[in-house]
Amino acid sequence: MTDLSLYRNIGIFAHVDAGKTTTTERILKLTGKIHKLGEVHDGAATTDFMEQEQERGITIQSAATSCFWDDHRFNIIDTPGHVDFTIEVYRSLKVLDGGIGVFCGSGGVEPQSETNWRYANDSEVARIILVNKLDRLGADFYRVVKQIEDVLGANPLVMVLPIGTEDDFVGVVDLLTRKAWVWDNTGDPTNYEIQDVPADMTDAVEEWREKLIETAVEQDDDAMEKYLDGEEPSMETIKACIRKGTINLSFFPTYCGSAFKNKGIQPVLNAVVDYLPCPTDVKPQPEVDLDGNETGKFAIVDINKPLRALAFKIMDDKYGALTFIRIYSGKIDKGMTVLNTFTGKTERIGRLVEMHADDRIELDSAQAGDIIAVVGMKNVQTGHTLSDPKNVATLEPMVFPDPVISIAVAPKDKAGSEKLGIAIGKMIAEDPSFRVETDEDSGETILRGMGELHLDIKIDILKRTHGIDVEVGKPQVAYRETITQSIEDSYTHKKQSGGSGQYGKIDYLIEPGEPGSGFIFESKVTGGNVPREFWPAVEKGFAKSIDNGVLAGFPCLDFKVTLLDGAFHAVDSSAVAFEIAAKAAYRQSIPKAGPQLIEPIMSVDVFTPEDHVGDVIGDLNRRRGMIKSQEAGVTGVRIKADVALSEMFGYIGDLRTMTSGRGQFSMEFSHYLPCPKNVAEEVIKEVKEREKNK
Repeated sequence: MTDLSLYRNIGIFAHVDAGKTTTTERILKLTGKIHKLGEVHDGAATTDFMEQEQERGITIQSAATSCFWDDHRFNIIDTPGHVDFTIEVYRSLKVLDGGIGVFCGSGGVEPQSETNWRYANDSEVARIILVNKLDRLGADFYRVVKQIEDVLGANPLVMVLPIGTEDDFVGVVDLLTRKAWVWDNTGDPTNYEIQDVPADMTDAVEEWREKLIETAVEQDDDAMEKYLDGEEPSMETIKACIRKGTINLSFFPTYCGSAFKNKGIQPVLNAVVDYLPCPTDVKPQPEVDLDGNETGKFAIVDINKPLRALAFKIMDDKYGALTFIRIYSGKIDKGMTVLNTFTGKTERIGRLVEMHADDRIELDSAQAGDIIAVVGMKNVQTGHTLSDPKNVATLEPMVFPDPVISIAVAPKDKAGSEKLGIAIGKMIAEDPSFRVETDEDSGETILRGMGELHLDIKIDILKRTHGIDVEVGKPQVAYRETITQSIEDSYTHKKQSGGSGQYGKIDYLIEPGEPGSGFIFESKVTGGNVPREFWPAVEKGFAKSIDNGVLAGFPCLDFKVTLLDGAFHAVDSSAVAFEIAAKAAYRQSIPKAGPQLIEPIMSVDVFTPEDHVGDVIGDLNRRRGMIKSQEAGVTGVRIKADVALSEMFGYIGDLRTMTSGRGQFSMEFSHYLPCPKNVAEEVIKEVKEREKNK
């Protein structure tokens, strides 16, 4: 049996362009997993193996690989940084024990770093920090450390100091050992010397070292007492304190380097071994029952316990569907049968493989703590739990946000329409934030996603990976409807046609709910005028109707229906009659309750050089943006604003024009707000035009 204390399940996450994938490449090179370094800008990075990733120089899907360092096994997941793909980061963090947060030495804490950091906090993942790209113009390690404190509210524990900056960056000083690691300029990461601290840095090293030890010993009362009495704890004690504080998220050991220039990566690998948790160090996953309520039991990381595994990613390749799973307890053998607790069906485990980006190594079995892939599972989707059929339990499922933007696509020829269905089925399994539906009237296929880039990549995959030529409509915003007034009303459904008829009468109150509350149903009927067994039918009738708003057919949100009274007939009343009554009541009353169109508002985070701040703010105001804050940094200004999604199409092009190509932005869905009257009228008119032309 494998020693789990030698396992590290880690992810590398950061803002787009901070150097995550390059860092992964360096780790793979140093651990002997690859022999030739691939560069992102050449489209040759190991973990960026999709054509779209190689062309755009960005990571789109998280890739998994394993390697060894100092007898420890690292299961590494390289995640995307772009906001449209944060779902990949979220689901990767869900199954990891630790992470490396990479920040750019000149860009610092960028918009997407905040989102990823927040996800990592929510998932309670221990992290170490790497301030990367210190060879770049304007790089400043100390400034980024300060930003991590101020912007992220985190506590970086500085472990090394940089020697030199920008072009003169040659290495780092390890504060614990007071030794300098200096690399030469051959670009070979193994060409380094361990030297004494440069004379001009001794004061800074002592000052930062004292801070480091003071923070670390707070984790252990005995060590703290000795330290206050003037006795420095042993190296083992300090390291044990740092490990404890890292795992309980008190602080984050912080390193620096230049992955591209191959400098400063070994100390980070040593830190993964020394400070990040192994699978048995993290809190065990809570088990839930089939309704999602916690049972009080946990999936203990132990090979002898019943099997509990979470499918966190589905990937389709030339050999069939690959299901990536994290095993929390028990073990999986080739040929065994497991239960998918979501579908209630059993599946046989055909082939087990260990992944190295898109290569694979066949396995006979895997155990608690492993991250592996299973080939050819039929009905497993992201977030499903695989369990021991004789001892069933479900792990906490993943929650995915609703898409906010949609486009219509149609294949250019008949052969394409058959292929389109199969291709889209595979894409939905791979990406839970991507949804598809068919417009029943027009027969159009509607793709829904998290942003323009997200859907852009999906169209690209359809064309290139699946060879389907599609015509693409213009992007549509996911508007919603709600009500603004309360209304008390009554509806009677009566039908008589020979034999037993249908009868159901309901008196009800419809009132606006809190934003984000969805649809709520309550019954206050007393005295049996509407028998209790028909209440669910009334609720079902209203719930089925909410997908179709009265203004423009958008789903209706945030209202409450209270069933007050009604009447029934001993023979003619049935659940169906009351359901029909509720559907008709919705159509009758919602138009009288002040229906209103609401639109998705995005939280937008823009970075711009100082010279262009006025232009950018003016442009956001023109887009109906509400400026929330602006912070000046060394390399430019960050502006945060709430902006309607409908005004943000094509924004990246306009921002680049305004800022001479130097501006960046990220946005994510924040909340819904009422549309201004003129916008609502325009949207409703457009929808009616489309209906007419079908």
